[in-house]
Amino acid sequence: MRERISNRFQQHFPVLHQDLHHLYANRFADEHAFALWLMDLLSITGSSIAQRPASLLELDQQRSEDTQWFTKENMLGYCCYVDRFAGDLKGVQQRIPHLQELGVTYLHLLPFLKARAGENDGGFAVADFDAVEPRLGTMQDLEQTCNALRQAGISLCSDFILNHVADDHPWAVAAKNGDARYRDYFYHYPNRNKPDAFEKNLGQVFPQVAPGNFSYVSDMQAWVWTTFYPYQWDLNYRNPAVFADMAAALLRLANRGVEAFRLDSTAFLWKRAGTKCMNQPEAHQILQALRSLVDIAAPGVLLKAEAIVETAELPAYLGSNNEAQATRECHLAYHSSLMAASWVALAEQDTSLIRHVVAATPALPAQSSWLTYVRCHDDIGWNVLRPEASLEAEDVQQRLARVSRFYSGDNSYARGQSFQASDANAVHGTVGMASALAGFSSAQSIEEKYLARQRLVLLYGLSFCFGGMPLIYMGDELAQANDEAYQHIAAQAADSRWLHRPVWDENLYQQRHDSLSHTGAVFNAICHMLQVRKQLPQLAATAPRQLLTQASPAVLAFMRGSAVQPLLYLANFSENSVTIDISELLAGYDIPAQAWVNQLDRLDAGATVTLTAYAQLWLTQKNNSGAQA
Repeated sequence: MRERISNRFQQHFPVLHQDLHHLYANRFADEHAFALWLMDLLSITGSSIAQRPASLLELDQQRSEDTQWFTKENMLGYCCYVDRFAGDLKGVQQRIPHLQELGVTYLHLLPFLKARAGENDGGFAVADFDAVEPRLGTMQDLEQTCNALRQAGISLCSDFILNHVADDHPWAVAAKNGDARYRDYFYHYPNRNKPDAFEKNLGQVFPQVAPGNFSYVSDMQAWVWTTFYPYQWDLNYRNPAVFADMAAALLRLANRGVEAFRLDSTAFLWKRAGTKCMNQPEAHQILQALRSLVDIAAPGVLLKAEAIVETAELPAYLGSNNEAQATRECHLAYHSSLMAASWVALAEQDTSLIRHVVAATPALPAQSSWLTYVRCHDDIGWNVLRPEASLEAEDVQQRLARVSRFYSGDNSYARGQSFQASDANAVHGTVGMASALAGFSSAQSIEEKYLARQRLVLLYGLSFCFGGMPLIYMGDELAQANDEAYQHIAAQAADSRWLHRPVWDENLYQQRHDSLSHTGAVFNAICHMLQVRKQLPQLAATAPRQLLTQASPAVLAFMRGSAVQPLLYLANFSENSVTIDISELLAGYDIPAQAWVNQLDRLDAGATVTLTAYAQLWLTQKNNSGAQA
């Protein structure tokens, strides 16, 4: 064991030292003082390793020997709130059979650490990194839940809010009480001069309910940086003590059994005057340093970047394969622009925007994977698509505003709501459950419900085939509807994202095997696709992807795998049937002429194929499918 740890240290310490020296050396009086600080950090890391349970040390070793374990075609994520899904952490353990039925290997439980009293942004305002929210359980319950999930082959993912803490976190309380050490854990200014200068370039996350990026705190007689809500204070990562304390908190949770961390708001970690204060080089160095620490102390743990940024900015959060200086950052990153573009394609019945996004998505760096998804607990943010939308003639603002109105039910089948938009022409986000956005809530006839189901299954099929770890958002597998009840709950009424944060519907769950119900049809279709996916190595995250050109604007076509063992993904995003000539589609590709078979129904496909409304095909060559027995 000592030799393994020593080898990990020898491998990853140089990068750790380089990143931390660049970030923090100038914060110390001299190199000796920096070295002492670094030694303290390494001492914390060493203590974490010494305290790591034997079962987790064994997991570390297994995953060190199979570094691509999380990129395989059998990986599947599931995301939910603890209380909405199961009441508390003990209840989550009772839901494990459902997760196993789907084939889940990765469970993201949305914030369950002790949150701010009162408003807390759905738990994202953390008051204590070392305690569970009391109504959800205890740290002992967390450890037991992690163990139960691990026994079922499921890794637990916890949110780890890197960018900010609640205003009642002990650090913030100490700062308000005048402790100079902890005041420097936050950005604070005696007047509006610097905040006003920063604001000239900053965006706004919640422009309607929390405008601006600074809040006046009377206890501090200062303006505090608050990117999100006034009660969420941005951490000052220019202070090396902040990095050390946050890293230590993460490692403590890893020793509790948490196997993955969703690093929240990673794009905002470093502030620089004259910029949007997003995606700064130092933010990436912070993440790279955290990755190095995890690789040394807990290599069985995954880091996931929550960076809802434009496509061009996304790959950096995974690192790079740059020959001159390869970098390792997060293992996973949300492909938010792919998600948003897939909804645009449905609204427009045109895949031009999603094809631009796919074309702009580079090959993955080593030991990394996209996280592909249809919905999550947050809104669909349309602004990440501006660069791709600008490649076409239509005015970007008008186009995205039209899509936003579409999903708000403006002369459409969708039944969502606009999020943080001041008028009909504003562009920010859309809220709503996937089933409601796909048309279930408005459907009256059997045909309309069938089309809604086709749309929902189509989007999940894309997430399963694109290349990455797909994620199911709780309730989507049951076609669960919007939850309008939030409007009558004082703590939720001001945040319409609660529209798509429903409580688990046991009645729908009991219908999941009823093929005559729409819930059963959706559940069976999703489970079937997942079973097929497990048999297709072409759908592993590491398998190459090639966008294919074809005539119909409604069709998205790409190839996964190699010319020797290809899989063709064909999807029709329109309500009209489309016919495709496969030989024309593959013109210029050195692929042997063989018959094709659709893996979804095991039926042969001819030289031409017809895609009905919102249909998809997963085609492999009949005599060389790559499917496992």
